[in-house]
Amino acid sequence: MGDSGLFTIGELARRTGLTTRTIRFYSDEGLLPPADRTYSGYRLYDAASLARLELLRTLRELGLGLDDAAEALAGRSSVVELAKEHVSVLDEQIRVLRHRRAVLRAVVRNGSELDEVKVMKDLAAMTDEERRRLIEGFWDEVLGGLDMHPDFEAAMRSAKPELPDDPTPEQLQAWIELAELVRNEDFRRRIRGMGEHHAATRARGEDEKLVAPSDEQNQQWWGWSTKAGEAMERGLAPSSPEGRALAEEVSTAMGVPPGEAADALAVGTDARAERYWQLMGIINGWEPVPTQVPKAEWIIAALRAAAG
Repeated sequence: MGDSGLFTIGELARRTGLTTRTIRFYSDEGLLPPADRTYSGYRLYDAASLARLELLRTLRELGLGLDDAAEALAGRSSVVELAKEHVSVLDEQIRVLRHRRAVLRAVVRNGSELDEVKVMKDLAAMTDEERRRLIEGFWDEVLGGLDMHPDFEAAMRSAKPELPDDPTPEQLQAWIELAELVRNEDFRRRIRGMGEHHAATRARGEDEKLVAPSDEQNQQWWGWSTKAGEAMERGLAPSSPEGRALAEEVSTAMGVPPGEAADALAVGTDARAERYWQLMGIINGWEPVPTQVPKAEWIIAALRAAAG
């Protein structure tokens, strides 16, 4: 700083840590007009220029463009107004970055090839309406033309993926996994098979078997599942005495031989079907859906072992 109280561009650079090139650019753009000039035409700046430069640097570090920074410095827009606008922009950028991260994590998880990456990117970018149409199309295909119990079909179709405006990474990843699942042909065939079994049961006039289980039946199942889980934790085989005892309890309660009980339970037991509802729960913020299929499979194996 000279005796006149003015700064050269070099002195401003030393005081602020900005490069002389950057300061000269701001000055050329009219964002930092010089306070004076030397006889040789070199630009000089005063203490107000230094304060203005510090404010300009702060605005730029916050991500404001040159035009917005100029508006603020000229007093044509308040910092508060610009901050609100910038927050909206940042929110959108964060949303896009979360989508990208979810896609990349899915790529890593699946070991995806190049042609699959675009598909997953498109899945992550779907709107709520597009997501609903994908799920509705899935149920249209797997249940189409089947005489289903109205309450059952309505329950299957009622759940729609509703991502919040600011979804968590887990919710985005769950949506990508769910979308991949319902597009899987093998999974569609499996659910179609479940639907056909349901329709056949209804055609035999056995609608009572299609009604949702009572609280008592649910409690009964949880009891069996708990016993199976404990046996699994102990490393017991389904053919163990404990497995045979549980098989007898289940088949007696169902009123059919162990083999028939195993077949009946196997129809509706599928890890991917369970995963469908778990993913839907993550997306929609429901209570976690517990994993029960491994225990059900152990019970089915115990029934088959008991059947010989």
